[in-house]
Amino acid sequence: MKTLPVWLVDAFSRHNFGGNPAAVCALEKWLPDEQLLQIAKQHNQSETAFFIPAKGGFELRWFTTRNEVNLCGHATLATAHVIFNHLDYPDARIHFDTASGRLTVSREGEWLTLDFPAGHTTEQTPPAEMLAALGITDYVAARKGRAWLIELTSREQVEAVTPDIAAMTPVEHKVTITARGTGNYDFVSRFFSPGEAVWEDPVTGSAHTMLIPYWSEKLGKTQMLARQVSARGGDVRCVLQGNRVLMSGTAVTWMQGKILLR
Repeated sequence: MKTLPVWLVDAFSRHNFGGNPAAVCALEKWLPDEQLLQIAKQHNQSETAFFIPAKGGFELRWFTTRNEVNLCGHATLATAHVIFNHLDYPDARIHFDTASGRLTVSREGEWLTLDFPAGHTTEQTPPAEMLAALGITDYVAARKGRAWLIELTSREQVEAVTPDIAAMTPVEHKVTITARGTGNYDFVSRFFSPGEAVWEDPVTGSAHTMLIPYWSEKLGKTQMLARQVSARGGDVRCVLQGNRVLMSGTAVTWMQGKILLR
């Protein structure tokens, strides 16, 4: 029997039951991909992150309950939280080698900052079927990058969207809806990815790689505070830095234990 340490972390939150939960599993070497996917299915979280030691840092991979993905912000934040807080990592910055290149996470107090490539988007006309599934009849702008980005008129409109998930799946399975923020928030968003078995993602780092450049240009500023207005919700401190985006958040551990592989 093989034992593997595992943690469940609420990322982009200061407290349990907020932000986006991710399972984090530490490995000495890579297991077969089929086994990694089985573990992710067993955890039944939107993402399970697996990492191994590597020269100069760690290698990091992310799995949904359906397949491996090439970028995940909240599970990267959760992994860094584990390495810093449970494995007593001595440095202030962690380097991860991933399918999206080298990513870094730095810490300053309780805040962890992800350094990711900025997500490019282009103006496109969204499929009418997708808009119908979202229940959207009018929008301010629509763009397409690693997912759809649709700007709505207000935070209230974003919060009021109740998508027909079954109708979304065959049309387009990744879409972020967004609007100008209220109060201290520069913008708000929600994210849906039913094709990856994530009906609504609570807080989505990969979506913010697109949202940050988009809102930076619209608002004429490079530092912003964002809120993902899902049921769990979460705050993201955002900075556009050339062709990179910095996304800062907090995280808390919900559970830790051991996987018993037989």
